[in-house]
Amino acid sequence: MTCRFVALGLHQTDMAWSIHTFANPTRFMRFSAIVLPYVWALAGAGIGIGLYLSFFVAPPDYQQGDSVRIMFVHVPAAWLSQFGYGIMVASSIMALIFRHPLADVAAKSAAPIGAVFTFLALVAGGLWGKPMWGTYWVWDARTTSTLVLLFIYLGYMALWVTIEDPNRAARVAAVLALVGAVNLPIIRFSVDWWNTLHQPASVFRLDGPTIHSSLLWPLFVVAIGFTFFFLGVMMVRMRAEILRRRVRTLQMQQAAG
Repeated sequence: MTCRFVALGLHQTDMAWSIHTFANPTRFMRFSAIVLPYVWALAGAGIGIGLYLSFFVAPPDYQQGDSVRIMFVHVPAAWLSQFGYGIMVASSIMALIFRHPLADVAAKSAAPIGAVFTFLALVAGGLWGKPMWGTYWVWDARTTSTLVLLFIYLGYMALWVTIEDPNRAARVAAVLALVGAVNLPIIRFSVDWWNTLHQPASVFRLDGPTIHSSLLWPLFVVAIGFTFFFLGVMMVRMRAEILRRRVRTLQMQQAAG
């Protein structure tokens, strides 16, 4: 990697805090090994404390009753479904434009986690929708665009499996991730653009959240815990992918020798 930086005319001292500093897989392996225990601790504390507050301390909603507690799973899952895809988009840009060595590793590692949280958001949303709407599913803009996001995730992962050449798979998957990014603003603003049963934004609003603090704070704690969980699983998957590629390189070298 040092040779690569010199060939590009970059000096390590000049890029100590640049994004290229973490482009070295070996450096990432050392960094993640140090950080992971703290990430797991924060994830466990956030999820544990948050769920306790959500199900045993937070009061029932005056309209929805105890069914509002599904929110404490549905909302973080929905947030992480888009957060994960945002990581894929940013990583795909880094891979295509800057040839960042870990970019496609990050995107590939984030995809299955984002897909799981997207599926969880759809299931929890259906369970929440039954008492609120009288049905588990409606083909409104928010739920349909979230379902499309799940299909994009699955298509992205399928490309990595079906294309044998890793370099070509990374390029094609990155293009798909960027094309699919158009769905993110549709999900975000669908409740504003179209008539829908889904309620509008109640947490991230310019005029402030509309949720009472007794429900809002447990929701924040759970969301922070699940976010650290996402990052922890992603780092573990990235470490596994780096080791897998090292083994593949060694096998190719042995075959060539």
